[in-house]
Amino acid sequence: MQNIIDRFVSYVTIDTESDASSKTTPSTAKQWDLANKLVDELKKIGLEDVTIDNKAYIMATLPSNVDHEVPTIGFISHFDTSPDFSGANVKPQIIPNYDGKDIVLNAEQNIILSPSYFKDLLQYKGQTLITTDGTTLLGADDKAGITEIVTAMEFLINNPEIKHGKIRIGFTPDEEIGRGAHHFDVEKFGAEWAYTMDGSQVGELEFENFNAAGAKITFKGKSVHPGYAKSKMINSMLIANDFINELPRDETPQRTKGYEGFYHVHHLSGSIEETVLELIIRDHNKLKFEKRKDYIHKIVKKINKRFVRKFGEDIAIAEINDQYYNMKEKVLPVKYIVDIAENAMKQLGIKPIIKPIRGGTDGSQLSYKGLPCPNIFAGGHNFHGKYEYVPVESMQKAVDVIVRIAELTAKGDYLKQEKTVRKR
Repeated sequence: MQNIIDRFVSYVTIDTESDASSKTTPSTAKQWDLANKLVDELKKIGLEDVTIDNKAYIMATLPSNVDHEVPTIGFISHFDTSPDFSGANVKPQIIPNYDGKDIVLNAEQNIILSPSYFKDLLQYKGQTLITTDGTTLLGADDKAGITEIVTAMEFLINNPEIKHGKIRIGFTPDEEIGRGAHHFDVEKFGAEWAYTMDGSQVGELEFENFNAAGAKITFKGKSVHPGYAKSKMINSMLIANDFINELPRDETPQRTKGYEGFYHVHHLSGSIEETVLELIIRDHNKLKFEKRKDYIHKIVKKINKRFVRKFGEDIAIAEINDQYYNMKEKVLPVKYIVDIAENAMKQLGIKPIIKPIRGGTDGSQLSYKGLPCPNIFAGGHNFHGKYEYVPVESMQKAVDVIVRIAELTAKGDYLKQEKTVRKR
């Protein structure tokens, strides 16, 4: 597994943090550093048709080694890291034969990765962990996925006795700021379906995600000297507070799980004259999702009605924009692509954990662009922060799953099952 460690470390030590405020693609110039390295590496291991476009989208091909027709499949990961925490000067620590006890990430700052808080750690006793040094994130999201895809392709190239069809791989920028699939050329990619290697713990297999929207509510006000403000001042910040209090208190991220949707206020700034509130709306159920958006408009309408005489115009203005939709709608008609991944895991002794994604993924947008794209585990934990870690054995298992999916697709047994289902 040393090759996995070496490859992963070489990726995470390159800073690729994306920037939501940027208007370019990629959003940061430093993403090119890893992108160009990946292009060179893909050519070096023997992949064909290696390309990178002017927005840093990378594609490459592993040709089929069978003489019968096999669907072209793909594997996709992103190389940017989250702007939520620093990705500069990452210094990964290798913890061989983890003993199940506290891991000192940074003695000077007393930063401890402890199984008493992060109980998942105990699953990996005896394994090799890669952690941060407590001052940055690690970047396993999603450089673990890239490591796994490249390693799997290299393994298939070096072991031609393993039969597979044509495989396309794709690496994208800016996934962490919601733009990873924006400029992905599905037609050029040319796969019938694909898998993003972007999940967390071993066994995760996901083909459902939130329907998502972002909302921006602007509240207006009137500023008057506070000593003479009675019946004259309108404090927009207090109106924003009234709006927040109208939201269901139990429908927030910290109070929901599974298929439960939520409202999440994530930004609030203002003055007496104007306050801007930003929130996100999430729900797996499309009907409930639409009702959530309607409820935002209902609250705004209620506030405007209250101030119509005093203010003379709308005092609250809502802008709601859909961000992405539940990929389930696009994946269910070709559910066998999920079954292939599930069978691959079972054959490798991995228990599939099939659950909804409480978030978004490139796979959602890609599915709606015509490329059905479930999500498979990459192995990491505690993404986007200093407590992030990944077991090397988990990355190896992800490599094995990629290889087995390629084998099962080449055998075509799933097609017989699919035809039987259709006849019934």
